[in-house]
Amino acid sequence: MLSTIRIRTIGVTLAIGTFIAPVVPAQAITVKPLVVDLTTSGRGMSQVVSVENTSATAVPVQLTVQGLAVEAGETHGTGKDPGELVAFPPQALIPPGQTQTFRIQYVGDPALARSKHYFVTVAQIPVKPRDGLSSVQVVFNFRVLASVGPQGTKPALRVGSAAIGKNEAGKPVPIVTVANDSNTYGYLSHGKLRLVEKDASGREVFRQTLTGAEIQQQLGMGLITSRQARRFTLVGVLPLAEGTIEAKFTPDS
Repeated sequence: MLSTIRIRTIGVTLAIGTFIAPVVPAQAITVKPLVVDLTTSGRGMSQVVSVENTSATAVPVQLTVQGLAVEAGETHGTGKDPGELVAFPPQALIPPGQTQTFRIQYVGDPALARSKHYFVTVAQIPVKPRDGLSSVQVVFNFRVLASVGPQGTKPALRVGSAAIGKNEAGKPVPIVTVANDSNTYGYLSHGKLRLVEKDASGREVFRQTLTGAEIQQQLGMGLITSRQARRFTLVGVLPLAEGTIEAKFTPDS
């Protein structure tokens, strides 16, 4: 009998289920990149995703596509393939220690009015154990975020609001809402975010500028889709729970 534990990676976040059972040596794969930016025409319509088998046995993998919906500034998979993105080959058996490349290509409307987004799931297919063996198998699923925007457009990110909130420990932290006024998507991590806190008298008590790398470490890429706003709770603890906070976003040149 084969029991399968699925470990799914979304972006760079790994969710692991806890279990106690005899486990066979894990077949491990790594996927690069996890974020793909495409164009509606030209060479940028496709990009290669590499899947490396780091285990000692062959690993079968399968790629599937689903659309990505945005509700209240948050994204989630629709569970349906809109037929606008293809992954080739859709399946492959990757030998131990080898790397297989897959091509992700946009085949939708070249006159796209607003950006669109998809999840490409790279799923490790469970392998049946040899006769008479009972085991628990760990398999990995990776979600690659694929985005495509209208030709010749750039994102227009701006801070819509900033407030002082609380983290899970009850400590004061910045909460920033960032809007995108463009027809194409943007990433908060493709710029700098300056934060300034002032006390009730207007005296500055805190100033920090987060670089793109620091934003990515805290929030991931920080995708903001076209004509949408997204709320971000930052990690850094503020010195005061009372007062005001200002935020300004500056895109990379």
